[in-house]
Amino acid sequence: MSRDHDLPEAPGRRLLLKGAVAAGALTATSAIPGAAHAAAPAPSAAPPKAAPYVNPLVRQRADPHIHRHTDGRYYFTATAPEYDRIILRRSRTLNGLSTADESVIWRAHATGDMGAHIWAPELHRVGGKWYIYFAAAPAEDVWKIRIWVLENAHPNPFQGTWVEKGQIKTAWEAFSLDATTFTHRGTRYLCWAQHEPGMDNNTGLFLSEMANPWTLTGPQVRLSTPEYDWECVGYKVNEGPYALKRNGRIFLTYSASATDHHYCVGMLTADVDSNLMDPVSWAKSPTPVFTTNDTTKQYGPGHNCFTVAEDGRSDVLVYHARQYKEIVGDPLNDPNRHTRVQKLGWNPDGTPNFGIPVADTAAQTTAAAAVKESA
Repeated sequence: MSRDHDLPEAPGRRLLLKGAVAAGALTATSAIPGAAHAAAPAPSAAPPKAAPYVNPLVRQRADPHIHRHTDGRYYFTATAPEYDRIILRRSRTLNGLSTADESVIWRAHATGDMGAHIWAPELHRVGGKWYIYFAAAPAEDVWKIRIWVLENAHPNPFQGTWVEKGQIKTAWEAFSLDATTFTHRGTRYLCWAQHEPGMDNNTGLFLSEMANPWTLTGPQVRLSTPEYDWECVGYKVNEGPYALKRNGRIFLTYSASATDHHYCVGMLTADVDSNLMDPVSWAKSPTPVFTTNDTTKQYGPGHNCFTVAEDGRSDVLVYHARQYKEIVGDPLNDPNRHTRVQKLGWNPDGTPNFGIPVADTAAQTTAAAAVKESA
């Protein structure tokens, strides 16, 4: 794992092999923000071999976020298709999230703010507290979507009290969502999607430094706006950003176009020594890096994050996709965006190789894995 609430660093060899009480689980270096480095293992310690990933990992859970914490567990949250609550699961293995108990830790208000369209929660550990960033709208004005924050001071996010810290105030009172946070060289940042007044698009990507986990400070800068054809199918959208640091660069992935089979993943890249608040520091890939695949029958892959495998070293891509292309009505009313995971590869030049969205796991493999992980 990277340092506490730091931007994802390359996993190292700092692994701690737990004893029999932990059933061989690891407290390992992670590819996600929000956890500290673990101690190095004894030379003879060998990390357990992870089971093949089960896909879909969690059905009918879109916009997934998986946080691997210092306790060695994976914490999962995502958008529920009813758009009315925030859920959490946890497991010592990625596959175990598939059958892990799910807890509702917060529900939409019956009236007023945070009453509708509860979207894309992300769970982060910042300064010894838990924070959830999510999008919501007033019950009486369901498209007036803004970014909100919950805080929990308890060490266990399934316990304690989730306190509503309020709306994150950006430069404009405009449609905004999909916030993610990270630190780089001691500075905390928030990256999110928002409609900029006067722009001919739905949302672009913005970055700002933070005074605390629920307050921006200083200017906000636009990093990207939909400009390529593949970013403008159905809607002109850049959304769902997520950052990963590897090989001297920061890779910022995002999703583009409508949420049907045209949905896809794009990527911005900045050098770690550059000024992240200067848009010139960020180079956009002219083509999407992860797209629909008819051969594997996975459609509209997007809204991704990253985590690390049980070995503490292998990077894992987390995203959602549907198993079919044709949708009746508004894609947002179709509940079957499922959470999926697969290994993230790396090219010789140090850039990520996303490959293609893998096919669904065979039914018998899925059943066997579920039995193994629940044992």
